[in-house]
Amino acid sequence: MPLAAGLAIGLLLSPTSEALAAPKPTIKQAKAKLKKLNDKADKVVDRYNTATEKYKAAQGEYGKLNASYKRKLETVATLRAQVVAMAVDTYKLGPDARSWPTMVGQPDPTGMLGSLALADRLSQEKMARLAAFDRENRGLKDERDKAETALQAADKERDGVEKERSEVRKLIAQQKKLLEKLGAYKTGDPNSTGIKYTGAASGNAAAVLRFAYAQVGKPYVFGGTGPRGWDCSGLTQASWRAGGVSLPRTTWQQWAWGSSRKVDLKDLQPGDLIFSSGLGHVSIYAGNGQIVHAPQTGDVVKVVTLSSYGGTLVGAIRP
Repeated sequence: MPLAAGLAIGLLLSPTSEALAAPKPTIKQAKAKLKKLNDKADKVVDRYNTATEKYKAAQGEYGKLNASYKRKLETVATLRAQVVAMAVDTYKLGPDARSWPTMVGQPDPTGMLGSLALADRLSQEKMARLAAFDRENRGLKDERDKAETALQAADKERDGVEKERSEVRKLIAQQKKLLEKLGAYKTGDPNSTGIKYTGAASGNAAAVLRFAYAQVGKPYVFGGTGPRGWDCSGLTQASWRAGGVSLPRTTWQQWAWGSSRKVDLKDLQPGDLIFSSGLGHVSIYAGNGQIVHAPQTGDVVKVVTLSSYGGTLVGAIRP
């Protein structure tokens, strides 16, 4: 057997699969990969939330326009019935109630004048009804077209939601796999009653933090708006709602909403919202160097030190 052929067969038969397999990642490498996945997931989840909000808005717009179209449809149907009744009456009574034989057939001048006035009034009413029918009927197509356009927009936004949801699910599967390898995957308790807030916040900020602390231990859920699970902006929105302030849904929207309410990170007060670089994450400052937040997949709502968060912060707002 030629030497080259023998070597080739030997290589094929030798147990080299283990030697050639890529080495398992170290804990440090797995954590670094997880951090990248978490950063990416934060942004994708916010895109998903934004798409969902746009879809809801488009659905609402379609609902209003469709209701308006249906009301106009009913109005046109009523006017159409009146116009048909008028046509039938005209056929029965003759086309011109003011014809000369009819008028002169009245027994006295007063009766004749009264007939003239009545005929004019009936004619005006008929003309008004015909004009109304024509106007509403022409407007009906506009209303229908507006409703159909809004429905198409809603369908487009729905498709956007599905696209982002698919991307999120892929990322979640990767995050979960890594967390399970690290033994760090937390399912959380959807029925958790949390912990008591005992910090120095007052006024509506105290109500905000009491609510947020009561969610501690519940799982992070992408797109979660409670009560059994939360994502980061879902938690901040609901917490500030408990404090009497209505925030928009997504991290990006909350940051934009607070453009005139920004505060320096050196001047944080309990209740302030803290945003990470890239606006992928938002948390609530609890005072004494701590934050409460819904971190990411495989974790739970929790209280940690601001310094342990590990991300670059872009700023804060005070609702």
